[in-house]
This record gives sequence, structure tokens and C-alpha cells, in this order.
Amino acid sequence: MVSKASLIFVLLSTLAWTHVACDRDKNSAQAQGEKAATTAAADTTLPTLSLPPDSGPPPTIDSERAMRYVKEIVAFGPRPLGSANHKKVEDYIAAHLKGDTVEEDAFTADTPEGKFPVRNFIAKFPGTKDGIVVIASHYDTNYPLRDTPFVGANDGASSSALLLEIANQLRGKTLDGYSVWLVWDDAEEAIKPETELDFSKDSLYGIRHVAEKWEADGTLKKVKAFLLADMIGDADLNIDHDTNSTPWLESVVYEAATRVGYQSHFFGRSLAMIDDHLPFTDRHVPAADLIDFTYGYDNVFWHTPQDTVDKLSPKSLEITGVVLLETIRILDKMETLPPK
Repeated sequence: MVSKASLIFVLLSTLAWTHVACDRDKNSAQAQGEKAATTAAADTTLPTLSLPPDSGPPPTIDSERAMRYVKEIVAFGPRPLGSANHKKVEDYIAAHLKGDTVEEDAFTADTPEGKFPVRNFIAKFPGTKDGIVVIASHYDTNYPLRDTPFVGANDGASSSALLLEIANQLRGKTLDGYSVWLVWDDAEEAIKPETELDFSKDSLYGIRHVAEKWEADGTLKKVKAFLLADMIGDADLNIDHDTNSTPWLESVVYEAATRVGYQSHFFGRSLAMIDDHLPFTDRHVPAADLIDFTYGYDNVFWHTPQDTVDKLSPKSLEITGVVLLETIRILDKMETLPPK
């Protein structure tokens, strides 16, 4: 999945400690983790907001259909940037969005391994309210592991499949609130292992291009919130509280989880993620990263060939999807949104 390079674990207690992702080498499936941890102090308290009252039944998704999408994506095999399987997944996403309003943001990325074609998909679902809420997921698999059977069932496929199911829930109607744009971003993963090149200098190629493009054409000013889904299929789902996300938006996410009865799966620990949302927080767009960065004991399945469908659950896809949709519903009903 994307290199989530230096990441900061912060215990909710007074204890601070350092954890570093296992060394992972592409030949032994033990390549140096692109998400490493360092000790730091952080305020883990979520801000208190004045939120609209809860009303109406919670949103729903078809979690079994979402799981079928995961299996279909994984069936293509490893899909690193520039591979034939990568192109097959691009075509798969495009086919599922046929008939929707879709922008394809295609460009050539200049990477340490040469130039690669990159293709972001942006599906646009119009709303009655002025503004846009974005939900994003990357769909490529880890490039340094391209010569292993790494299929990224959780890391890339789970969230990409979930976005396809969310598209099923949004299409065919004008949304009663903000427009929702779904972004399948490409080339999130680093091209070189972090032992050779710092992750921050070699990652997030696709989503950086989207952020730069929207900043240049004025779209960025219309984005009210950026919601990222990443590694959200784990059967033992525990979404982390990301201290690099916008605090007030994290509060809305937690409130959404509480309203639909899934709060026990959220924010049991805090960490600071380097992920697809940072090109937006860097540009002062409120953003929240929904990620479960404990995949197996001590994260043992992350970026290994053991990231397979049997580790996932339709229920986890349901939890994340419903909370994302409930988050949007709360945002739609808020009279004014706080600044970043």
C-alpha cells in the first residue's frame, strides 16, 4: 500500500514509546517499513463541537457486494505501477463507473525508477449544497514487492472496493447536501524501499497531482472535507485516531461512529500518519485518515504476501462505509464548518 512513512505512535496514557515497523526486504517479504514510528508528544483530545441532532435511520451499504469487489480486484494479482495487472484494475474501476460523471486525471510521474503513466479516477456525484466532500483510496500495490505474490487485499483493494460500493449508494440521485467526489488515486506507494530513499520524497504521486491541479484551477477552495480510507478491511478492525488529521473533522468521524453504534472500532490509540491526506492538510483543507494500522500481531501482515482476502471481513467494510456516509450526513447538516 502506500508508504506511510514516518509514523508517530502516541499512547493515550502518559506513556510514550517508540515502535518501528518490521524490516522488510522485497526478496524476503521483509522490506523496510515505509511507516516507521518515532516518539513524540501530541494532544489526543478531540475538540467538542456543536453538532446537529441525530435524525433518521443510519446509512447502509451492501457489504457482501463490497467484499466481492475486493476479491475481484485481488484476483488480478499484484498490481504495481506500470504492470499489466495495474492496467487491468484501471479498466475494472472505469467499467464500474460507466455512466457516472468521471474525470480521469492522467499524467506521467518522474520516479527514481524512471517515468510511469499514472491515472487517477474522480467520480463526481452532485449535491444541492455548495461545496464538495472527497472520499479517496489508492489502488496500486507496493512497487518494491512487485516480484513477490503481494496482492494487497487490505492495502489498496479493501478501500478501493469500498469506494465502488459507496458509488452504488450515491448514483442515480441528486444528493441532499454537498457534492461527493470519489477519488481512486494511483502511485501512492513508494518506488524505492525506504532504506534507499526517504518515503516523503518518493510517494503519493497521484494524490499530490490531484491536490496541485485543484489548487491551480480553484477546485480546492470548494472542498469542505477530505476523507481518506486506507487498510480498512481487517477482520479485527480498529480505526486509529490520526493526529495528522484535522482535529474537528476527527471529532465528526467519531460522532458518526457513535451514532451508528460502531464507536468501539474507533480511536483506541493515536498515531500520526503520513498518507494520502497530507497534500490536502498542507493546503489547509480539513482532512481525516480512516486507517487501521495494526494488521495482524505487531502489524505482521502489512506489506507481505500474507495480505490476503482471508484476513478481511465484510463487516469491517460495512463499519467503515457506514461511518463515512454518516460523517458526510453530519457535515451536510452543520450550518458552518470550522476552519482547519
